[in-house]
Amino acid sequence: MRVLHVDSGREFRGGQNQVRLLARELAREPGVEQRLVTRRGSELARRATAEGVAVREIPWALGLDPRACWQLVVEALAWPPDLIHAHNNHAVTLAVWARRFLELAGSAPRVVATRRVVFPVRSRSSLHQADVVVAVSAAVQSTLVAAGVPPAEIVVVHDGIDQGEVRRAAEPSFGIRTTLGLPAGTPVAVNIAALEPAKDQRTLIHAARAARGSRPDLHWVIAGDGPERRALTVEVEKLDLADRVHLLGHVAHSDALLRESDILVMSSRAEGLGSVVLHALALGKPVVSTAGGGLVEIVPPRWVVPVGDADALAQRVIEALDHPSPAPLPERYTASAMAAGVLALYRSLV
Repeated sequence: MRVLHVDSGREFRGGQNQVRLLARELAREPGVEQRLVTRRGSELARRATAEGVAVREIPWALGLDPRACWQLVVEALAWPPDLIHAHNNHAVTLAVWARRFLELAGSAPRVVATRRVVFPVRSRSSLHQADVVVAVSAAVQSTLVAAGVPPAEIVVVHDGIDQGEVRRAAEPSFGIRTTLGLPAGTPVAVNIAALEPAKDQRTLIHAARAARGSRPDLHWVIAGDGPERRALTVEVEKLDLADRVHLLGHVAHSDALLRESDILVMSSRAEGLGSVVLHALALGKPVVSTAGGGLVEIVPPRWVVPVGDADALAQRVIEALDHPSPAPLPERYTASAMAAGVLALYRSLV
């Protein structure tokens, strides 16, 4: 079985890490040959190559770069795959376009698309032209069904992580309390996410204000960057929380930061699944979240609050600090389980 993975590799976030883990796990399966087509010089290309995955780096400047489409066709003609697995939106569109050219050449690989977000699917989305769509959660599956994708063409395969890898990555000292000038033992709640509207860190900041009276010693750390950073900085200053809410920007060693924190807090309005939650569970950390998308599938109900409810979020965070009860990572959220699910899908198609 030959599988050609495609990902634009524009950033290295949770989705790109899942591509790396999937390719690594599938490399251990006899009878599976695979290659990854991604952006030249991308972090995904670098990390996948380090894992021993055969990577084809191509020019891919725009999301729907015609050069990338042509290079995908060239690669598929030189190395005819049974399946093209597209791992993000732009990759799905290019895979569908490429298949049209390949059909003219007498080749017709099946197209598998992975969907990781719960945003509405457009009626003209290339997802409708994939043979099968892999949804990373039941929440994502629901958005696909609502958009008219036939349920028979959707398979839920949860994202997975390598617990040992996460724990090793968390070993170096991050020194968050030293960095912030805090005494040892100061409670720290952390949010690790891109600063974008769907992550709704504004609610997190208002939760910090609501919690201040009950837990004046509690500090809130937001690790991530994005278009909302300026607005969030203004909000922190407006609420006079600069001494309690700390925006770190992008951090390279997020697992180390997570290990040194007391609790992970997710305030998202919409989350496909929330891979950082899996990392927190692997590190034995309590998690409090909103009921945004797939978060409710991995966070115990006791620690889930309504989307946008800052007061409830503050109350649950305080409860979790006072009575921490971290949940174990379920087996279905491991990289090996994820790869087994995808492989079973592949075998059903060829």
